[in-house]
Amino acid sequence: MSARSLVFPAAEFQARTDRLQRQMQADGLDALLLSAAADIFYVTGFLTRFWESPARPWFVVVPAQGAPVAVIPAIGADLMGRSWVQDIRTWPAPMPGDDGVSLLADTLAQLVVKTGRIGLPMGLETHLRMPLADFRRVEAGLAPRQFVDATHTVHRVREIKSEAEIAKIRASCALAGRAFDRVPEFAQQGAGLDQVFRRFQMALLEEGADWVSYVAGAAGQGGYGDVISPAGPTPLAAGDVLMLDTGAVRDGYFCDFDRNYSIGPASAEVAQAHAALWQATEAVLHSLRPGMRACDVHQMLSDEIVKHGAQPGGGRLGHGLGVTLTEWPSFTPQDTTPLRAGMVLTLEPGVALGCGSRILVHEENIVLREGGCELLSPRAPETLPEIS
Repeated sequence: MSARSLVFPAAEFQARTDRLQRQMQADGLDALLLSAAADIFYVTGFLTRFWESPARPWFVVVPAQGAPVAVIPAIGADLMGRSWVQDIRTWPAPMPGDDGVSLLADTLAQLVVKTGRIGLPMGLETHLRMPLADFRRVEAGLAPRQFVDATHTVHRVREIKSEAEIAKIRASCALAGRAFDRVPEFAQQGAGLDQVFRRFQMALLEEGADWVSYVAGAAGQGGYGDVISPAGPTPLAAGDVLMLDTGAVRDGYFCDFDRNYSIGPASAEVAQAHAALWQATEAVLHSLRPGMRACDVHQMLSDEIVKHGAQPGGGRLGHGLGVTLTEWPSFTPQDTTPLRAGMVLTLEPGVALGCGSRILVHEENIVLREGGCELLSPRAPETLPEIS
């Protein structure tokens, strides 16, 4: 095993590869083709903001036995060369006409017998990061080898986090918690929401985030209408509820939780709604166990919200978390994914206010242990914080 490695010791990536290969064997795969940034990082430790450029495809092939093979643009050779991966094959991308197509096809032909099955994630929360026309050329050139869906293979392995991964997510949650503690410094009445967003991102970076891929939120009288609209210059006013939600990144791992603040005293309706969210989350923190299903968590949170006198909001009520902001499973009525110890999850209940025209949401990050939940995010205060 190479002594080189990025982010984690090489043994961590070897263990992940071993788990993938065991799952590949169970799923009848002779190789696994990865092209998405998160999957490549998961196997190699190759961490870069260069993924923001869509100009070049990148590939890692995990064979049925042996170490992964990187098939990447030459610009990434130095960084990949510092990872634990030793077999690195490059081309001078971008190259119109053959942007890695022949090199990838040759690599797969060497590693997979003609009757073999090549796994490629094709399902929910996956994507193929190469032009579709180029993929079809690779597929045709490798026939009679078959490309088959490997979503199950990747999901079943990545959804269980190692202790090293959990430590990274915990660190990301901790720095975000420190940034949330600083919100009253810059979110006073009269501050524009767009400026609050900027200052919050600055606080996250100052507290140790490598970058801030995601900041969302809203502010409105007695609640907010949605949580995904860009922030505008509207100043915070007495009676507003401010919500900030972040997916700050540290060493490639995300946190994803939010906090609410009342600008001036909260109304009785808002205070009750916040209390219902907090109590619903608290109940699930105490009752969630491995063996339950994702849909069970949705039902538990919804029932607890009703129990505490509020109306559940729509949408999913939590999800997986790790090397992307959201991972499987989703806490919806339709998702029957069994929950297992080692999963890192978000609990994200919401309530509807004002006949559904306004909402409040709340989110915490946990790791599911054999004996129940362990909080990774600093627990929100039971009483809605007031910024005077």
